[in-house]
Amino acid sequence: MSLPSHSPSSGRSHSLYLQVIIAVVTGILVGYFFPNIGASLRPLGDGFVKLIKMVIAPVIFLTVCTGIAGMADLKQTGRVAGKAMAYFLFFSTFALIVGMIVANVARPGTGLHIKPESLDAGSVASFVSEAHSHSFTEFLMRIIPATTAGAFTSGEILQVLLVAILFGISLAKMGPAGEKVLTLFRSLTELVFGVVRLVMYVAPIGAFGAMAFTVGKFGVASISHLIELVLAFYLTAIVFVCGILGIVTRLMGFSILRLLNYLKEELLIVLGTSSSESALPGLISKLENAGCPQGIVGLVVPMGYSFNLDGTNIYMTLAALFIAQATDVHLSLGEQAALLLVAMVSSKGAAGVTGAGFITLAATLSVVPSVPVAGMALILGIDRFMSECRSLTNLVGNAVAAIVISRWENALDTTQLHAALDKRKSE
Repeated sequence: MSLPSHSPSSGRSHSLYLQVIIAVVTGILVGYFFPNIGASLRPLGDGFVKLIKMVIAPVIFLTVCTGIAGMADLKQTGRVAGKAMAYFLFFSTFALIVGMIVANVARPGTGLHIKPESLDAGSVASFVSEAHSHSFTEFLMRIIPATTAGAFTSGEILQVLLVAILFGISLAKMGPAGEKVLTLFRSLTELVFGVVRLVMYVAPIGAFGAMAFTVGKFGVASISHLIELVLAFYLTAIVFVCGILGIVTRLMGFSILRLLNYLKEELLIVLGTSSSESALPGLISKLENAGCPQGIVGLVVPMGYSFNLDGTNIYMTLAALFIAQATDVHLSLGEQAALLLVAMVSSKGAAGVTGAGFITLAATLSVVPSVPVAGMALILGIDRFMSECRSLTNLVGNAVAAIVISRWENALDTTQLHAALDKRKSE
């Protein structure tokens, strides 16, 4: 039994796209010309993100559970998870290396000559403390919820994923006796995605409030003295998406630009809210409608939100070397390699934590004594402007991962994929 399309009508989708664009632009203008008003509008953005997070747990549980239960061979579940982890490890590491190469070539921090003792270490103390509390072992233990119900209230995506996998496998093993439960879960899936469609009506309000807050609170002028780092990061992310991921999608038989156009509503929502989670339900729906099997999407995308953070990884090595350059700390090739290895572990240890980009950077620097952790104070003011790019890159990376792994499993409906991409291109 195939799941009916979750996506809204193309007219509604196109209308949402325009509304979010207008909302983002209006938010920037309000934040720039009326900064006090803009800074006070944060609850609008936070409220929308909370509404989306409210439905993420049931979306993941129902999508994964029904997807696994509907698989003809349970061995496919383990095979898909294994391929996904291999893919994530390769591209996450590649993203770290790309950030390191760009930092060494562009050298955005050179010439600032900041003395570490002059920095306000207190401003980043909370992030360092948070980083220490999220070791890799503790991260693994956090995957296991205290109770089954607790997985749905903890806010931890991987806890919901674990419960969903176990329930899905158990449901599949029930055979014909589980058909009634499976039918119920599929009906509940439609119900939950109906709630998602209702929540998306307020997406423009959320994007307006979040963007007005960002510009009003921090001001465009706050990035002027660090503009080289911001530009280096954005350009690197664009090259990674259009170049590296573009090559991957071309090997899969389609253009990355067509995929970006297909996901434009989700990308705009992420841009406005600085949260890739705000687009998670929509991303799952779009990928299923583009020919990716529900079970594969349900496994790969939630896993990717914790293990495949390409944008965050580029940011980590680029920002770490920027701080080293700005504070006149010379790192040898061996020390940079050590930094890379630490980043590979810490990027998984703080995965899924709010503000993960900044926290993982703190975790990395705290175990690399050569670079002063206090140097994070240099980029604290511009982190909000960089978080949008991190989230956008993460979203695209996970969309590509789901399509690639569907193709590896010979389960991708390429006709449906091209039909979805061409339809959106023509709108």
